[in-house]
Amino acid sequence: MKRILLSKEEMQLEKEIEKGKWKPVPHLEEEITKYQKYARNTLSKKKKINIRISDWDYEKIKIKAVHEGLPYQTLISSIIHKYLIG
Repeated sequence: MKRILLSKEEMQLEKEIEKGKWKPVPHLEEEITKYQKYARNTLSKKKKINIRISDWDYEKIKIKAVHEGLPYQTLISSIIHKYLIG
């Protein structure tokens, strides 16, 4: 049997699952559908805008985007979308 090596984060998650700290999501299919809709709406780009932000904010958002694995424009769009939906 092949042994799988887990990262520290994965090992921590495994321990939490074994201790019952994670619970199944009720109505999983509905939740998946809801978040797929959010993703489609976030990723569909229909309008362009120009904004002016400080150099500091610009550099910080670019750094945050790298950590999230996203282009910085996508991260900004996602932040705006999340703010608008609450």
